[in-house]
Amino acid sequence: MTSVFRYGHIRARLLLGWRNRALSLKAIAFGLVGLVNTVVDYCVFLLARAAFDRSAAAFAAFASLSSLCECGGAAMFSLIAANTISWIVAVTGSYVMNSFITFAAETGGKLRWKAYLTFAASGIAGWIANTATLLVLAEILLLPVFIAKAFAVLASFVVNFSLSHFVVFKVRPGQPAKP
Repeated sequence: MTSVFRYGHIRARLLLGWRNRALSLKAIAFGLVGLVNTVVDYCVFLLARAAFDRSAAAFAAFASLSSLCECGGAAMFSLIAANTISWIVAVTGSYVMNSFITFAAETGGKLRWKAYLTFAASGIAGWIANTATLLVLAEILLLPVFIAKAFAVLASFVVNFSLSHFVVFKVRPGQPAKP
């Protein structure tokens, strides 16, 4: 019964937001912030991956990990490590920009550790979607990594916006909803 109530609540919020155009404007702002973060994410990812690929120590560590778990190879661990580093940098930038731009009414334009940790925790779902998409497209379907990464970013956008809007930056009880 609780899931029906939550679904009804989410549906009501979506309809109200659509009528007020608040949701669509937030999605656009979130997308623009995401565009900046995507450039940062992409650059950090490519730099980290290049650094790992040129490092004998990193290759040895990734090869040891892959033989230890008997899963994938050093290249797969290089992708995961580079993606994790770029995600940490991007999620931090995203929190700051979304607090001041997209969800400024909800945050009062203030950064809070608890909100950052919640944002980062909810971003883990986006990171999982991103990494899974990257690995499936690059390792299984053998698409070029830069194309696989672009699709991975799109997958994480959908997950991250949904969680940000409905969980992290939602209007709290007693807090007036501002346009």
